Amino acid sequence: MEYQDVCYEVDGPNAIVTIDRPERLNAFRGRTIGELLHAFKRAWADARVACVIFTGAGERAFCAGGDQKEYAESGGYGTSENGLWELEELQQTIRNIPKPVIAAVNGVAIGGGHVLQVICDVTIAAEHARFGQAGPRVASFDAGFGTAYLARIVGEKRAREIWFFCRQYDAETALAWGLVNKIVPSERLLEEAKAWGRDTAALSPTAIRFLKAAFNADSDHIAGQGKLAFAGLDAFAPSAESEEGHRAFAEKRVPDFSRFR
Repeated sequence: MEYQDVCYEVDGPNAIVTIDRPERLNAFRGRTIGELLHAFKRAWADARVACVIFTGAGERAFCAGGDQKEYAESGGYGTSENGLWELEELQQTIRNIPKPVIAAVNGVAIGGGHVLQVICDVTIAAEHARFGQAGPRVASFDAGFGTAYLARIVGEKRAREIWFFCRQYDAETALAWGLVNKIVPSERLLEEAKAWGRDTAALSPTAIRFLKAAFNADSDHIAGQGKLAFAGLDAFAPSAESEEGHRAFAEKRVPDFSRFR
């Protein structure tokens, strides 16, 4: 695959997968998701790779979720080359690849971008990183891993706060809540992530594989809930309520959902 939205490189035992759309705060469209899937599977198959580092280009954003400008311009996020919208498959691939995935959060991780870092095995954040959900602000949601698994990490009360109020949280708060494992200065972020990757490369890959499967086993049932949630989102997307959320974002105004209450 010829990548347009993603960069992929192997540095020692680490595969580095980077969303390369800094002009859109590394927000994803259908093509981005397809390329990310290809890159993660490429790392999965490469015996040289012991760890995957997932990050975004530039210093402003890890990932701002779905590309709302793309949605406003075309009426959707587009599809990958096979014609499918494969965000659910990407989430599952990050969980199922038998190698640790480290999210190196170099700015905002918002909406669907926040869900992606939540699903990663480990998160290292730059000091200026910010975290949060935005779905209800644009009439969208992730009622699968983005909610149920998040609640396992931060607890029910905090997970509901994150989704029901769409606030943003700084790196120190994310660390205190268990959303991230470590905070480092921005200029050290990638090197820190690589160091963690080198540490895991010194360990038994079979042991790591079984351990990751064991951790996942306790929450794998959320995948069924996720399928139901994505089907619901597909049905909700053409509605007037959903259109109001996306249109308000494009017009840079507060959405008016009052008529749908």
